[in-house]
Amino acid sequence: MKSLCIFCGANFNGDPVLREAIDLLAEVMFSRNITLVFGGGKVGVMGLLAEAVLQKSGKAIGVIPQFLMDKEVGHTGLTELHIVDNMHQRKQLMSDLCDGIMMLPGGFGTLEEFFETLTWLQLGLHNKPIGVLNVSGFYDLLLQQMDVMVEQQFLKPANRKLVLTSGDPVELVNLMENFNATPDEVWFRDRNMT
Repeated sequence: MKSLCIFCGANFNGDPVLREAIDLLAEVMFSRNITLVFGGGKVGVMGLLAEAVLQKSGKAIGVIPQFLMDKEVGHTGLTELHIVDNMHQRKQLMSDLCDGIMMLPGGFGTLEEFFETLTWLQLGLHNKPIGVLNVSGFYDLLLQQMDVMVEQQFLKPANRKLVLTSGDPVELVNLMENFNATPDEVWFRDRNMT
């Protein structure tokens, strides 16, 4: 991976464990020469991650829609900043610019971005690794819901395995670097529910 798209919150809850994970992720990215691609904000987890990468002399590429720049939440000290027209263009460009996708703690927007790019992987529209940095069990219930989807036969086990997960940034980046996409067709055929 030469570039990693990070979906994460525009808020930060003050959790020191999350702050430590952000700093460690920035260190791992810098040491492996992985460029950060993110939503271009200077606020929340987004801003903390960008600052951590930049302080280590790493590269940070932001993609932000004009209406968020107008609200003065855009980070103007990045390696590159792409200003787009809307949220759809933002997500597409972020995906186009990266070799892998990772989700850190966040809210609705973070989940929406993550699940759309995960769906693209499931449908074979890209073959980039997708990881969840599950700091302090933040996404435990979401991951359990994915297991329920498998149990209830709305999600194939092979596609559930597309979501790489760890609470440790080093382990997650390692998993992502060794990923080989093998999605299965999303549709269950007849009685074959596996």
